[in-house]
Amino acid sequence: MSEQTPPGGPVPPPPRRRMWPWVLLLVAVLLALAAGAVMAVLSDVLRSEGSRKVHIRYEVTGTARDAVLTYSTWRGEELSTGRLALRSLPWAGELDTKGFMSGGSFVVSVGRGGGDVSCSVIVDDGTRRTDSASGAYATATCDGY
Repeated sequence: MSEQTPPGGPVPPPPRRRMWPWVLLLVAVLLALAAGAVMAVLSDVLRSEGSRKVHIRYEVTGTARDAVLTYSTWRGEELSTGRLALRSLPWAGELDTKGFMSGGSFVVSVGRGGGDVSCSVIVDDGTRRTDSASGAYATATCDGY
């Protein structure tokens, strides 16, 4: 028996289905699901961090007789600033706050009379940040973020 060829020549094989569009679609869906999971975790972390209460203690020590403390403090979404003349050291202040931007910073400037100053900020988790300065018009900066 002989094989017959259809008119017009041999029949080409059926076209192969392309797989790459499906693979690309699967990768896009997996990336979107992963991004959604990351956003959900970050949202939960930010929400809990925003409501966490923090106790902060500010301290200034040293030999300077004339120092000026300039501070800024975040309480919730409000920033308060102020200035305090320190005629004798040591000095300490405490603050309870909450919110994502909790804490504050302060600068201690030594006056014309000179001397030494050291500042520290202690956050309730035990984190301590310190700085020191010496001489007339020197400054020490401490942040409590």
